[in-house]
Amino acid sequence: MTADPAVGEQADPGQTYNGEAPQGLPNNLTMPSTLDPHQASGASSLNVPSLSNPPASLSVAVDPVALITTECISVTAAMRKHSRWAHSSVSTILGGKAGPAGHALEVSRPSSPSQGLASRRPQPSRNPSVSTTPGRVDYGLANRWGLRGKKGKSMQDNPLMSAFAHLRSDLAGCRDIRTFDTPALLHPFLQVIRSSSTSAPITSLAIIAITKFFAYNLINKESPRLPLAMQLLASAITHCRFEASDSSADEIVLLRILKLMEAMLSRAGGETLGDESVCEMMETGLSMCCQIRLSELLRRSAEISMVTMCQVIFERLKHLEVEAGEELGALERSTREDMETVKMDPSVKGNNITSPEESATESRSSLNLEVTTNDLHEPPSTPAGGSTVDLLKTSVDDTPHEVKPYSLPSIRELLRVLVDLLNPHDRQHNDTMRVMALRIIDVAFEVAGPSIAKHPSLAALAKDHLCRHLFQLVRSDNMAILNESLRVAGTLLATCRGTLKLQQELFLSYLVACLHSRVEIPQESGIDPQLYEGIPQAPKLVKPAAPSSGRSTPVPIKDRQKLGMEGGSRKPDAREAMVESVCSLARIPSFMVELYVNYDCEVDRGDLCEDMVGLLSRNAFPDSATWSTTNVPPLCLDALLGYVQFIADRLDMQPKSEGFPDRQRLKEQRSKKKIIVQGATKFNENPKAGIAFLASQGIIQNPDDPHCVTRFLKGTTRISKKVLGDYISKKSNEYILEAFLDLFDFSGKRVDEALRELLESFRLPGESPLIERIITVFSEKYCANSATEGVADKDAVYILTYAIIMLNTDQHNPNIKTKRMDYAAFAKNLRGVNKGNDFAPQYLQKIYDSIKDHEIILPDEHENKHAFDYAWKELLLKTEAAGDLVICDTNIFDADMFAATWKPVIATLCYVFLSASDDAVFSRVVTGFDQCASIATKYGLTEAIDRIVYSLSQISTLASDAPLNTALNTEIQVKDSSVMVSELAVRFGRDFKAQLATVVLFRVVAGNEAMIRSGWKHIVRIWLNLFINSLIPPFFSSSQSNLDIPPIPLQNPSQVIDRGQRADESGLFSAFTSYLSSYAADDPPEPSEEELESTLCTVDCVNACFLGNVFSNINQMPTESIKSLVSSLLDLLPEDSSPIVIVVKAEVPPPTAVKTNGHRPRPKGPVYDPTVVYVLEFATMLALSGPETVEAVGQTVAEALQTVIRDAANVHPVIVSRTVFYLLNLLHASHEHAFIRAPVILHNISSLDKGVLERSALPILQGISLCIKEQGPLRKEMTNSPDFWAILTKLHSCKEASAKVFEIVENISVGTLSAITADNYESAISLLNDFATAGSIGSISEQKYDKVARRSKTGKQSKPKSNEVVTRGSKAVSIVYQLTSKVPALIQQSHLERNEAWAAYWSPVFRALTSQCVNPCREIRHQAFSSLQRSLLSPELTSADHKEWTAIFGEVLFPLIIRLLKPEIYQSDPLGMSETRVQAATLLCKVFLHYLVLLSKWDGMLDLWLKILDIMDRLINSGQGDNLEEAVPESLKNILLVMSSGGYLVPPSQDPNSEKLWVETWNRLDRFLPKLMPEVFPEEVAKPAPTTSPNHHGSTKQPQGNDLLSKEASKEQAEQPAPSPVESK
Repeated sequence: MTADPAVGEQADPGQTYNGEAPQGLPNNLTMPSTLDPHQASGASSLNVPSLSNPPASLSVAVDPVALITTECISVTAAMRKHSRWAHSSVSTILGGKAGPAGHALEVSRPSSPSQGLASRRPQPSRNPSVSTTPGRVDYGLANRWGLRGKKGKSMQDNPLMSAFAHLRSDLAGCRDIRTFDTPALLHPFLQVIRSSSTSAPITSLAIIAITKFFAYNLINKESPRLPLAMQLLASAITHCRFEASDSSADEIVLLRILKLMEAMLSRAGGETLGDESVCEMMETGLSMCCQIRLSELLRRSAEISMVTMCQVIFERLKHLEVEAGEELGALERSTREDMETVKMDPSVKGNNITSPEESATESRSSLNLEVTTNDLHEPPSTPAGGSTVDLLKTSVDDTPHEVKPYSLPSIRELLRVLVDLLNPHDRQHNDTMRVMALRIIDVAFEVAGPSIAKHPSLAALAKDHLCRHLFQLVRSDNMAILNESLRVAGTLLATCRGTLKLQQELFLSYLVACLHSRVEIPQESGIDPQLYEGIPQAPKLVKPAAPSSGRSTPVPIKDRQKLGMEGGSRKPDAREAMVESVCSLARIPSFMVELYVNYDCEVDRGDLCEDMVGLLSRNAFPDSATWSTTNVPPLCLDALLGYVQFIADRLDMQPKSEGFPDRQRLKEQRSKKKIIVQGATKFNENPKAGIAFLASQGIIQNPDDPHCVTRFLKGTTRISKKVLGDYISKKSNEYILEAFLDLFDFSGKRVDEALRELLESFRLPGESPLIERIITVFSEKYCANSATEGVADKDAVYILTYAIIMLNTDQHNPNIKTKRMDYAAFAKNLRGVNKGNDFAPQYLQKIYDSIKDHEIILPDEHENKHAFDYAWKELLLKTEAAGDLVICDTNIFDADMFAATWKPVIATLCYVFLSASDDAVFSRVVTGFDQCASIATKYGLTEAIDRIVYSLSQISTLASDAPLNTALNTEIQVKDSSVMVSELAVRFGRDFKAQLATVVLFRVVAGNEAMIRSGWKHIVRIWLNLFINSLIPPFFSSSQSNLDIPPIPLQNPSQVIDRGQRADESGLFSAFTSYLSSYAADDPPEPSEEELESTLCTVDCVNACFLGNVFSNINQMPTESIKSLVSSLLDLLPEDSSPIVIVVKAEVPPPTAVKTNGHRPRPKGPVYDPTVVYVLEFATMLALSGPETVEAVGQTVAEALQTVIRDAANVHPVIVSRTVFYLLNLLHASHEHAFIRAPVILHNISSLDKGVLERSALPILQGISLCIKEQGPLRKEMTNSPDFWAILTKLHSCKEASAKVFEIVENISVGTLSAITADNYESAISLLNDFATAGSIGSISEQKYDKVARRSKTGKQSKPKSNEVVTRGSKAVSIVYQLTSKVPALIQQSHLERNEAWAAYWSPVFRALTSQCVNPCREIRHQAFSSLQRSLLSPELTSADHKEWTAIFGEVLFPLIIRLLKPEIYQSDPLGMSETRVQAATLLCKVFLHYLVLLSKWDGMLDLWLKILDIMDRLINSGQGDNLEEAVPESLKNILLVMSSGGYLVPPSQDPNSEKLWVETWNRLDRFLPKLMPEVFPEEVAKPAPTTSPNHHGSTKQPQGNDLLSKEASKEQAEQPAPSPVESK
């Protein structure tokens, strides 16, 4: 099979043709000129085999030997059609041997690799049997077929043609191609490839054939002598030569070479290639990439191939590591000798791919493709270009030559060449080449970045040259360069950052400086600026600006930015590219942690983590698109949320601290760093103050030791160099200057080098005296520790130093317009100053050249092309001391890192939440809030939680502290449900963002309640606003409130609308009718359907917040958290000086007339504010949670409650009443603490206005009852307080409270828990007496019953129903009597005199009982008489050793009977009072007789008896009727009989001593009962009447008794209170 090169070429195996490819180019090679090599790195349009999965070998359906034969015929057929080989011998067709056997074998045998790879120059033939003369050729066969060569000569001896014939001959006997010698198989094809006399189509056919052999697995890993074959093949394709003809055909050859090189490296035999072969192949590929002459398509294809081959080569690095095991150093040592022998020098100049002329000094020639332009008809015997000489003069040495598989040397050399292409200052390399190199390097680090970092020879390239070039390229304005350099830098840091600590800091610092805008965040309407507090306006890494100096080189601002001296203003596209680079790094999970640990926590490093977070936060704001692109804000937001996501993902990780820095040590370093920064700032403002501050903080150990001071000043980079120069050069600080120069080692350095080192540490002052002082000390120190030859003494150093400074100024000061000083002038100025001699010319020349080329100036003031080089040199010097970067795959530093960075994160989330409109953004931000809250909770960052709560509450719009207008609240009822339509509910229901923020807020709060501190005030404000609008209950279950009190009342709605009654009504007419009816009634119009729908949305949102769970969790919070909540609650109370009121509708508006204009007047007095009650109740409830909370917050709550009570005049009574209840509950729980005292509280309560007190009666009494329910000190303290009884006395008359008051009094007075003491005894009796008095109302029903009974014919009537008041009155009388049992004990315990004690404890009882004995109510009066009688007859009442008890007659019984005799008393109950008088008279007589024995011994017996007789006289003569007229005589008769029988009343004849008593008795009775004495003493009637002595029985005696009785009656009348209205009746 033959192929005509003029028509086309055979198809490349594995590729499909759809017709003829133009100019021989396969269809699948067509691609856009802008093909991205990155896209092609995996599977390009060239069908590049994947690196990780080498292409599977294709199966072949034909016989392999036949296939190879066919390929041989194809190549030779194409060659014969070329004029050069038009007359070839028959053997080339038949495959026979044209010459002798020895010649055929020798020619077909491939050259040894040692010769084939060592040189391309023709070598003399070593085999004498090889001859170019045709004398030994057999012409017979050729003549038989009539095949004659040109001019009668045969061409069978052409080596290119004959080699194929020999191969066909050798294959004739081959049965298994796998056993055929691989170099022999490839030999003829390689000759064609290397021959310069072939054309491009012929060369292409040879390459296609070899490609097929690999594709069909004819050449595989098991092929004989495969390594040798691979070396030969690599050498051949990298030295490919052919005649240039059509450029398209030529480039097809190059494309096929690229394809073949890819296949060689990617397939199994690729690892057998040697270092030199790999370098040749890479050199060839790079040369194609860099040749401008080649088409864009070819160059891009070459780039794609390079990418693929580099993937394979750097993947090999990983396998080398595996083979080397743990001994990575062994690989470096074993390949050290080969490192320098393998070199690459890709051709990048000219328009041809040529090999530079070899020089004798080169160890090996540069291996490149060579395209010649030889004439097509040039004789084949051309010495230089003819293949005949090249191929036939090669050695036929069969000695095995072992080639080492390629390893570290070729990999390093490839990386070196690629890195060198990046040099921005090498003008031979254009930006296109740099972009290509960057893409290839990026792939290399993507594949083997960590492995590169492990090998010192490769890592050194990355640390120094690669980073230096990269960090300069990122300052380029060329977007292609910028994008690729940023990508490479990102890949480099992502894979090798462990060894690039300082390089990474430099790179990131530059990006931060470029991207961190100094523009203030614009204020938008509706967004509180406080929400984005914490966003840094400038990065922390910004150093103090160095002042401009006359000696600095002024450079335009744009040039300065290019030099990287400041971030400056980059183009929007450049900013976006930089942001993408930063974001790609931030997507590394541990990246930000590593920044924090390695930089923020190190004293000498910048705060990169904080700066990065600040950068992302600031650029996530929408306004950043104005100076960048619209893609930047979402990119930064995504990176910022990713940062939070990574921390959240590590929350559940087990802490892993082994192998990582100590967290506590890092904290200390960070604290020290902050102090140093603060101290350096102070030093830059005032050096003395700065040093004093640093000394006080322990940074400078001894401020009086100059060495301690100077070590710090030299060791920190945060000191202003100008301030430092001025400070050490002052005359007063000479000791500081000397100590500062002691820190330098000038040994072995020239004067200019030492001076440069010194002046790079501070800025030289401008004043001449200061400069002289510094130079003087420098000269002394230089001579003291430097033994430099050629400098005589310190004076010589002094003069030379001055000359150097002058030279530096002359050479670099832009203000000097004259001719610059040359070396001769410089040397002339220094003649004879070296101790009378001259300095050595060579010495001065070096100094001159150094100063001329490199200005001595501060690094901060470098503004020329050497700036970066100097900074880079300094960076490399510090690299070893800085150490490697710690990779932090742990969560132990997350807490400290998040604590340092949460402010900008949360501020950004808030701002984005407010300004976003996309659901995806909302979703991400909500997740971010959740994660921030989880992180803050996990690590105890309460401030962060508070900030989240504040931010979300502000967004929710529910935390407003402005008074809400609830006057128009309307309740809508539908069947059993209702909803309150309010202004807040409608507004909130329309605001989706506010609803979402509220749900997120309480999702954050739920479970994190214990972490919240100041954020509670915003949450409580939300609860208050929801509560007063009836959107939530005060507390979500009774178990959450430990106060037994009804729910907090809210104001009544302006109207209640029952929609259930109008369910069938609809339409416009119904709405219009509703509006008119509302207008006529002066009510607000009914809510619209939209308003109702908004309200329902609000209700759903509130329900979705699950506030009940939050309230449940609050009860379980620790004490510290409860303190914060209580503090926030109480902060919402109004100030003490202002009334606790807000302008809202009253709870129950007074019935006022509607004015003509339809507006109700505002009610007078304080208005009810339910929020105050809510706050106080909530605070009290929290305080009562347990003993710990009582102790923690009890005092604060108590003070707040008492403040409200003290300001009761300005507070609504409902608030006062509930406040008192809360206070009493708190008193009950905390009375053991000193901060609360029962007497003080009771006094405040008793001081309340009577009206307020009565309206607050029930809560007050409920609280009091709780406090005294149990026996204890509190019960005793309260019941003994006068204010306690004053409160009960004021409230007992209140209808709603009287029952509770009586219950309290009863509880105190009787039973086992009785609390009656000497202090409260009289108060208790007085209050009980009041209750009994109140029972007089029962007389009304009794008298009505009497009237009805008299009129009733049947005579039977039901008794009146019992009255609670009467029952309490009767019970009160009974209790009073029961208290008499306590009197003896009270008297005994009393410290009063006996008579005082008796009066103090008995008199109250008798006063109470006697006052109730005239009660109009019969039930109470009878109970009182019964109790009085039992009391008067009580054995504890009297005693033989004192006579105080006798007062029962004059103070109890006599006044009682006198009051009963009063008409108004009698008229209060005419029917019953007569009986009462009889009872009184009977009781008087009974008591007199009961104590007759004791009275007989009393001196006042006679007077007492006469008073009794006078009382009886008045009773009989009261006009009452038969009851007293019968009862009195009978009682007196009984007394007389008893007295007579006892010998107390006997006639004088029997006992002269009783004469007076007898006579007075007879005389008194004779006036109103003249028959009584004769009846009782009939025997005395017959006796003559005794004559009364004027002295004893005269007229003066009797009036004394009457006068006494009258006085007693008058006194009693005066003591009686005015009759009540009931008694008057």
